[in-house]
Amino acid sequence: MCYKHQFYGIDSHRCVQLTPTLLCNQRCLFCWRSFEHEPQEEEECPPEIILAGIHKYQKKALAGYNAVLDNTVTKTMWEEALDPRHIAISLSGEPTLYSRLPELIDLANKTGYTTFLVSNGTNPEMLMRCNPFQMYVSLDAPDRETYHAVCRPQGDYWDRIHESLSLLGSRRSAVRITLVKGLNDFHPERYAAILQESGARFVEIKGYMYLGYSRNRLARENMPEHAAVRAFAEKVAAACDYRFMDENKLSRVVVLERIS
Repeated sequence: MCYKHQFYGIDSHRCVQLTPTLLCNQRCLFCWRSFEHEPQEEEECPPEIILAGIHKYQKKALAGYNAVLDNTVTKTMWEEALDPRHIAISLSGEPTLYSRLPELIDLANKTGYTTFLVSNGTNPEMLMRCNPFQMYVSLDAPDRETYHAVCRPQGDYWDRIHESLSLLGSRRSAVRITLVKGLNDFHPERYAAILQESGARFVEIKGYMYLGYSRNRLARENMPEHAAVRAFAEKVAAACDYRFMDENKLSRVVVLERIS
């Protein structure tokens, strides 16, 4: 079970991460993905085809686990995992660059899935048209200058991210802050001011992990210890209407919840 099970009660073993597009309009230093080798997509995959492949590719992803069933992975969990009920639309690429995203989410909702949309917030117009169970928007800088240095966007999207954050007060939502030591782990009061305006119900402040292709851009020393993440989260909470809700030390993440 991942920390989302701990925080929100999501059955992680029944959650599928899927990607409607591999394209992204940012080049975040902390991203584990290989945007240096981003493929050129010639056409979009229809929502029906994406959803039809979930069970097939979930089974492929889980292949082998049924041979090592134990007290951690039970036969019941294995069978449940083959019938996923939650969809996290994230993984690789920025999902709002997929033109049929609202249709994909509506179809998934109608099919009985619980949908979670994770976005960098650069396309507020698209987010307004989407109706997932829970929406995540990233906030990875306290100001425009830091945003351009850390996220390296292909355009000036800082104001558009603020617009996306302003949409969160009217829906079940969370803001995700990826904290990178030495790059964006300062000015907690500025993060707090932005969060206060957002109205998001939850805020996840998570330490950067030295994984994937991010290792070509950052050093292991850029990973903050959990104690530093917790201390930073407490400073953010002290400056806005959020309170400490829970933490997962292994994942180096703290979740805050809005007080009112």
